[in-house]
Amino acid sequence: MEGSHTVQNDYESLDVHVGQCFAVLVTADQEPKDYFVVASTRFTKREVTATGVIRYTNGKGAPSPKLPPPPVGWAWSLNQFRTFRWNLTASAARPNPQGSYKYGSVNITRTIKLANTAQKVDGKLRYAINGASYVEPTTPLKLAEYYGVADKVFKYDTIPDDPPAEITKVTMEPVVLNLTHRNFMEIIFENRETAIQSYHLCGYAFFAVAVETGQWSPEKRKNYNLLDAVSRHTIQVFPKSWAAILLSFDNCGMWNIRSEVWDRHYLGQQLYVSVVSPNKSLRDEYNMPEDTLVCGVVESMPRPPPAYT
Repeated sequence: MEGSHTVQNDYESLDVHVGQCFAVLVTADQEPKDYFVVASTRFTKREVTATGVIRYTNGKGAPSPKLPPPPVGWAWSLNQFRTFRWNLTASAARPNPQGSYKYGSVNITRTIKLANTAQKVDGKLRYAINGASYVEPTTPLKLAEYYGVADKVFKYDTIPDDPPAEITKVTMEPVVLNLTHRNFMEIIFENRETAIQSYHLCGYAFFAVAVETGQWSPEKRKNYNLLDAVSRHTIQVFPKSWAAILLSFDNCGMWNIRSEVWDRHYLGQQLYVSVVSPNKSLRDEYNMPEDTLVCGVVESMPRPPPAYT
């Protein structure tokens, strides 16, 4: 699952949300003939179905023309999420298998709650996170930061870590969170809408420790899977529900957190996190390549000296 080895379970149906991927083993132990593999949309007004055929070489008979209906409702999907568990003895060089990182015993240094909303701004639909709808600046964020002129392009931490219960106003701006290198973070995705959300974090894998209905509160931490939650890159958030992830921001750079639903991403449901190396070391981040094209406010500025040594 998204690069992680999971405990092997048997499934007749898999819920794959936007941006997610699975590898599956299909056991050919049925009566030799043709069988359908069915993919169908869920949680949409109009159901679309596609079929493929698994064919035994010595098969006799066509697949049944009657397709089984997909599972109904998203409670089934939520319950299936809870069956996905990390295989603690698989992968990695011995004696350090996947489960050698005890993420459940690391102290949380910062909690950020990200709440999505859909509202009109000047008569046009915009999607927002914590009341801010992302717009691209004319100068790339990382370029401005590398040249030391970030203050001319964007401001850090313009959205609150804990959004208000009701978001009535939406601003349109570049959104960049300033995170401390190697801090162990808790991020709560709170879905205040009636459509299922899917979030992706670039540059990192995170531990998907909980997905539940209702509103998140600190007391909900007692329900986290702090032993064998899967390390992955994308997580779904059901309607009027929340999802919690844990991770260490140990990869320096400028990284995107976004909705994997493309129209939401395009219309503002995304932000960036900046993780700067405090040691200015090439072990943490490379310097900007010499042939990098520049634009915006830095276009006429002299090339800064290498930031990392």
